[in-house]
Amino acid sequence: MTTFTTADGTEIYFNDWHPAGASGAAIVLIHGWPLDADMWSAQALALAAAGHRVVAYDRRGFGRSSQPWSGYDYDTMSDDLAGLIDHLGLTEVVLVGFSMGGGEVARYLGRRGGAKVSKAVLISAVTPFLLKTDTNPTGVDQSVFDGMIAGLTADRAHFFADFFPAFYGNTMLHKRVSSEVLAWTQQMAMLASLRATIECAKAFAATDFRPDMAAFTMPTLIIHGTADTTVPIDSSGRVAARMIAGSKLIEYDEAHALTTSAADRVNSDLLAFIAV
Repeated sequence: MTTFTTADGTEIYFNDWHPAGASGAAIVLIHGWPLDADMWSAQALALAAAGHRVVAYDRRGFGRSSQPWSGYDYDTMSDDLAGLIDHLGLTEVVLVGFSMGGGEVARYLGRRGGAKVSKAVLISAVTPFLLKTDTNPTGVDQSVFDGMIAGLTADRAHFFADFFPAFYGNTMLHKRVSSEVLAWTQQMAMLASLRATIECAKAFAATDFRPDMAAFTMPTLIIHGTADTTVPIDSSGRVAARMIAGSKLIEYDEAHALTTSAADRVNSDLLAFIAV
């Protein structure tokens, strides 16, 4: 496996697709919770086929990366992203974060600036702040996250079986993805450590990225589903678009995991944005 080792000894697995003759921008794909780099299969294939170097990695505790006890805070996870960028010697990179992965993009920029970043993309992202508080009245109630933690602790497999249909927007009458995609998604989720799964849920729920949003000084694309019940657009995508000067917001009539349910459209929008 292709890995690099972080400062605290955690091995991070990554895919690095660098097609012969590739001359397009290097793109780093940062996965969502509770998945791994394989969630980007459709995007990685399309982007690499279009001549880009494409890097997708498994967050610590997930997929094929090490499962340490600690480090599931956004400062550490953004340091892991920085370590990968430095390890591969990437410059002028396009950072693409899905769901909780959008938090890594924001915290990386907030802590390190955009010197190595040419563009940023937030897809169904948790930014700028998901939790409902007095200063964030459109956020999600703490009770929702408490219920998630309780469900994960009691029976993670059962929790995911209930969680993923809404994640994709499947209903009794409208199947946006197949039962096989749901099974594949559950398989990815169960590869992660329970500790990482719970601690990352706490992190994306409670981390306030509002101070990091000013660091999005590069061209930024925001893609979010209007039917997203996992990360509601009024708590996230639309707020982020107002906070990031000059950003472009594209709204889909989709639920949360639109990288799969609307893969062709996502691929087209990404390629168009990167090409400008």
